Amino acid sequence: MANKNKNISDERLLITSINPLSPISEQYRTLRTNIEFIMADKGLKTLSITSANAGAGKSTTTGNLAITFAQQGKKVLLIDGDLRKPVVHQVFKVRNFTGLTNVLARQVDLNSAIQRTRMNENLFVLASGPIPPNPSELLGSLTMRELLKDVTQKFDIVLIDTPPLMSVTDAQLLSQITDGVLVVAHANQTKKEELARAKRLLEQVKANILGCILHGVENNDTSQYYYYGAE
Repeated sequence: MANKNKNISDERLLITSINPLSPISEQYRTLRTNIEFIMADKGLKTLSITSANAGAGKSTTTGNLAITFAQQGKKVLLIDGDLRKPVVHQVFKVRNFTGLTNVLARQVDLNSAIQRTRMNENLFVLASGPIPPNPSELLGSLTMRELLKDVTQKFDIVLIDTPPLMSVTDAQLLSQITDGVLVVAHANQTKKEELARAKRLLEQVKANILGCILHGVENNDTSQYYYYGAE
């Protein structure tokens, strides 16, 4: 029974791959189009995706966005920047023996750590790797900056799944070195004051806030779809 529930969860998480014709998948494509307009206008390639607190749908959003960009023909790299509670390797069913932490510690070569996915030939994943004792130091390092510079020469778009803003400083650090940041909020969970605080935290480090993705909105067509609001 546990495995069955896990499979159901996986299908829900990656709806753009499992059911690309669904209303939810169409909303992700709309979101992708809105992001593309901003990226093209400002020359952006690296995006951090975060939330105020855990459970807002951040990793779900990041994974499905990555798939929709790949379905469009773009070469996409999804990096698991959550070095405390990583989930990208579980969602995409890739190995997590080596990953971002190993590359940043200069234990493995970047190219050998990047993995192809079964979802789309254009979609690649850099898993978190083993959980380190010093996540913030690794993510804020010069090596991390060099890594992003390297992957932007090889991929059309780089998405980074980061920890929630109000939990640790990791998302702030990553927002400083990426071209833009998107904040995911859950319609039935995220409080206005939490979202306002998350915005202030990003502003403190002069992050380029592109907008907020509202997750979990209900209407007559589907019980869950997504909006994008640029500032």
